[in-house]
Amino acid sequence: MSPAAQLVNDRAALAGALSGAEEPAGHPHGVRATARIHAAYNGRVTTLPQLRSDGPFHLRRMRTDGSSAKVGIIGAMSAPLGGDRLTIDVTAGDRAVLEVTTAAATLALRGPTTAPATYDVRLTAGEHAGLRWLPQPLISAAGSNLRQTYTVELAATARLLLREEQLLGRTDEDPGHLVSRLLVRRAGRPLLDQQTAYGAPEPGWDGPAVLHGHRAVGQLLLVDPEMGTRRDPVLLREGSQDGSAVLTPLAGGPALLATAVAPTSSALRELLDEALAHALRE
Repeated sequence: MSPAAQLVNDRAALAGALSGAEEPAGHPHGVRATARIHAAYNGRVTTLPQLRSDGPFHLRRMRTDGSSAKVGIIGAMSAPLGGDRLTIDVTAGDRAVLEVTTAAATLALRGPTTAPATYDVRLTAGEHAGLRWLPQPLISAAGSNLRQTYTVELAATARLLLREEQLLGRTDEDPGHLVSRLLVRRAGRPLLDQQTAYGAPEPGWDGPAVLHGHRAVGQLLLVDPEMGTRRDPVLLREGSQDGSAVLTPLAGGPALLATAVAPTSSALRELLDEALAHALRE
């Protein structure tokens, strides 16, 4: 059996063992994988000259109604697990319009090592390009240990819509340890650099100043040179038991950031959709 086939079998065995008390099987050194998407504009439509699947990432072209391109990411094995090093590198060249989504939620699981897994998403948009990163949620399962990083490089005239949703634990379980950083640069200058951390051993992550008992958290970033921005933050559903969100302008450019917390994934998505509707009316 080839090493790749053996790895897939190991991951399948792990998925079946998660509900039991036994230690999961898996690759002892973790998976190293980098998937690449490159979109280019040919004068009429956006094409995909590079679509490179790797490791747990299977990339698939999806139909669109116009001149843009759309790519779906399908999980080919259980990932990320402890010790994995996973990267997705996405580039929308000048004037290209690209949307990237995922077929299902990403599930961070405990692995054969206590070392953290890393999941790096690198997004680049050229002049007059449009890039939409709209994956399904990331679920931080009990016992998992994940470091997730978004690194975004935008040209001055690029447009970006980025949605990030995180579910802290599955039903009736505590979350794993999740550290997530979002770093955005526009025209070579910093636009946003923030880090969040949830789950033990982080202090106070579930307290009233952070999540206040909620288990779904997310943010939505909209960057558009043609967009007007608010002068003051806007609170959405303040004091509601179904969660709340705040929509704020960023000082470094024509950009709005929505941050939301909610008890469930569906309530979180509704809040982020509501925040986007507010942003697009500006």
